[in-house]
Amino acid sequence: MEEPILKITQRTLPHWELDGSVYFITFNTWEKLELTAPARQVVFDACRFFDAQRYNLFIFVVMPDHVHMLIQPLPKTAHKTWALSSILHSIKSYSAKQIPKVVPHMGAVWQPERYDRIIRTSQEFQATWNYICQNPVKANITDGTGHYPFLYVR
Repeated sequence: MEEPILKITQRTLPHWELDGSVYFITFNTWEKLELTAPARQVVFDACRFFDAQRYNLFIFVVMPDHVHMLIQPLPKTAHKTWALSSILHSIKSYSAKQIPKVVPHMGAVWQPERYDRIIRTSQEFQATWNYICQNPVKANITDGTGHYPFLYVR
């Protein structure tokens, strides 16, 4: 069996990809654009669309101005895994085209970059999971006892 190859790319931020890895991803709206509830639903649905086909989503949250997710790209072919850039392009591009249909908006929706980190240990996975789960509580969007509709937990 072949060893996975670490791929490193960089635009403004560095991006490391290693086949089979789980990633903590964050992407932000353009200039802190506040997404309405209908716009967040569009993003939520876009994130879920290829779950279990191109990637496994463990948990994600759509906040008013950013998205956090724990994600593992799946194999595309016998020797190639879906690239994070392709996955994120699909989510961001589709949602950017759909958001103006539910709320009046013209112009950019998403910042062009993303923050991504390879999760290395089960402790890091659990800490990141907890961070994502608590994000709406810390932002005072929910008190932790209620259901936040834009949080997905597998």
